[in-house]
Amino acid sequence: MSKKNNYFDLPASLSDTELLEIFHEQERPLRLDALLRVTGLPRAARKMLEDQLYALADEGRLVRLQGGLWARADGLRQVRGRYMALRSGAGGFVTPLGDNGQVAGPDIFIHPLQAGDAWHRDMVRVALSPRSHARGKSREGRIVEVLERGCREVPVHVIHVTGRRALCRPADSRMPFDVSVELPGDMERPSGGSLLLVAPEKRLAADLWQARLLQAVGREDDIAVQEDLVKLNHEVPREFPPRVQAEADALPSAPQHADMAGREDVRALPLVTIDGADARDFDDAVQVEARPGGGWLLRVAIADVSHYVRPRSALDTEALARGNSWYFPTSVEPMLPPALCDGLCSLRPDEDRLAMLAEIPFSATGQPGKPRFAAVVMRSAARLTYDQVKACLLDRDGQARAALAAGPRGQEVLDMLETAFGLYRCLREARQRRGSLDFDLPEPEYSFDGKGRLLRVSRRVRHDAHRLIEEFMIAANEAVARHLGGLKADGSVEGAPKEPFLYRVHPQPDPERLESLFDSLEAIDPALVPVKPSASALQGILRDVQGSDREFLVGRLCLRAMPQARYQPENEGHFGLASRAYCHFTSPIRRYADLLVHRALKASLGLYGGALPAGQKLLRVADQLNRRERDALDCEREMARRLACMALEGRVGERFRGVVAGVNDFGLFVELSEMPVEGMIRVEDLGDDWYDFDARRQCLVGQRSGLCWSMGQSLEVVLAEVHSGRLEIRLLPTELGVAARRGGRVSRGRQGRPGKAPARHAKLPHQRRGRDRDGQRPVRGKGQARRDGDRGGRRPAGRGRRG
Repeated sequence: MSKKNNYFDLPASLSDTELLEIFHEQERPLRLDALLRVTGLPRAARKMLEDQLYALADEGRLVRLQGGLWARADGLRQVRGRYMALRSGAGGFVTPLGDNGQVAGPDIFIHPLQAGDAWHRDMVRVALSPRSHARGKSREGRIVEVLERGCREVPVHVIHVTGRRALCRPADSRMPFDVSVELPGDMERPSGGSLLLVAPEKRLAADLWQARLLQAVGREDDIAVQEDLVKLNHEVPREFPPRVQAEADALPSAPQHADMAGREDVRALPLVTIDGADARDFDDAVQVEARPGGGWLLRVAIADVSHYVRPRSALDTEALARGNSWYFPTSVEPMLPPALCDGLCSLRPDEDRLAMLAEIPFSATGQPGKPRFAAVVMRSAARLTYDQVKACLLDRDGQARAALAAGPRGQEVLDMLETAFGLYRCLREARQRRGSLDFDLPEPEYSFDGKGRLLRVSRRVRHDAHRLIEEFMIAANEAVARHLGGLKADGSVEGAPKEPFLYRVHPQPDPERLESLFDSLEAIDPALVPVKPSASALQGILRDVQGSDREFLVGRLCLRAMPQARYQPENEGHFGLASRAYCHFTSPIRRYADLLVHRALKASLGLYGGALPAGQKLLRVADQLNRRERDALDCEREMARRLACMALEGRVGERFRGVVAGVNDFGLFVELSEMPVEGMIRVEDLGDDWYDFDARRQCLVGQRSGLCWSMGQSLEVVLAEVHSGRLEIRLLPTELGVAARRGGRVSRGRQGRPGKAPARHAKLPHQRRGRDRDGQRPVRGKGQARRDGDRGGRRPAGRGRRG
């Protein structure tokens, strides 16, 4: 039987080629009913045609659009990019990439049914939905082809072992398949939960792959195993290539006499390093003198890494590819080989080292004078720790002071530190006067036993010894930025920029975020918000809540409103530090941006530092460094989340005090008081009610009960579930009535389905206001402690603090 139409004499079924040709002729998406009319097929063929459409979609030749529309994949606009799946299983995003690897447009949302065979981090080709081109619409699409697997090595949990074959599941919940792997005959039978590293090779079923065993990783409760997982998940660079290692091995173990030629000798100065107890790469040393008639002279000596790492060398190429050192609780993947970062370039005590010196005079009110810079040879007088300095200078501990004074230059160092604290207090007051923001939010500190198991998560204690170094590093970074940018201390132009280099810029919050921030602050306490809210009012707000029980909450909200700091060749100032010009100069061992600034500084002094990137090349370098910084931050977040899950896994059923640190239409984010760990109370766990999300007041309001769950609310919760695969911590409120007592009751609205937000708030994960891609916390949620990126990005447990 056949039917006549405008295109073909078609039988009751079509070949795939004929069906695709019809879409080509129509030049528009078609619904199933429209296809039946166009083809002239009987209604009885509907199911057969629908099955054929889905089969072609599975092959990537057709795309199913919203509203039941179908279109040829090659007829839609297609882009190439990297797929990043969501841990929640609610799809993911594709970041479009150009031929040069640079981001080429806004992200494209991929519904889980449109992801095809793509895995997390795959390079894919995406067909954009036609509605993505509509004005004001978020971009959506379907993955039509996997171009390159992003993960060739996958960490997996052992689920079940039968004979010599193990059924496993990826440790990362963003990998949507199981794995069958054959175990070697000489391998000890792994127990359930053990971690293996495998290479998927052959697809056996829709959600099952055959894989080859690469290695047994170990038990998941081992911190080293957790760190390995994060490194594998984020493709953190680890072993240095042979050529890079050979270049490092060819360098001397200490500066040679020829290296010191022409350098200023400052070995007699009592320069000291102050770091965490477990630090090994000492890249900065400080010394302060009181000046006759008032004021101070600050000297900051920074390891001269640029003397050994030359442009276009193997060391330089690898350092740029890494962008920065990658720090973990018990390990580090350094930017430079250990021979440099822990040896030749590290400012070890009583050893000659090459350095770049910044010498900055300050008035009695903390105003900087004209700085002087020089290439020097130095010798650190002492390697001090933060806690040691605190004991000697802040606590006035007699035993600690005596121990320090007993050293070869101990009394000289002790006297110098007394002077240094005078300058620190002056600089801190001066920076506060100019409007600098100071976020001192709690950060986690981890304790482990001898077997690498997590003992506890606590709040890291920061004190003025940390802040002293931060203040001096900020002063040095500003001085170098002004010098290279041709600016005077007051920000006025002194001359043309001396050399191309990268500023560290931090823009003002955009008006929309500021408005949202002040709405939230007003909901907490109307007295916090000035009559004329503006970005300049933030410092006063932070000062007003300092030392109160609202300090954490207000600081967290303000941080979430801040944009990300970044590197770029143009100076836009640094809002967080209230600085007219800022750059990164003080950590060339662990940040490539600082290495570039050192080369520019040398060029400005007439010293050889190698060719400098400029123009488009400098822009590409900035993009690379910004991207690697974000990657390192993602690692830090995942590592913190994994350790939080480890710390709470054995405590299900326990009660904790906490504070509501975030509110969304799908629930409450609660930060525990006992440790800086965040969990979630889902909206369906808030009782038999229908909740409205009030974005302005940052609260969830029950329509029947009138219960109000609001930002900053203190409450007791019980730990209900810890899901390590999804990195989720689920909490339950112990008493629903606490919300009413704290937040008050409000007028009742229309009735609805208990425990669910209204339909108008039921959005896809990527559309939910204030939620990031992982769906784990608000977009502005993980307060990158000191997101200004200068005292921010601090390294774990004593490894970081620098501007």
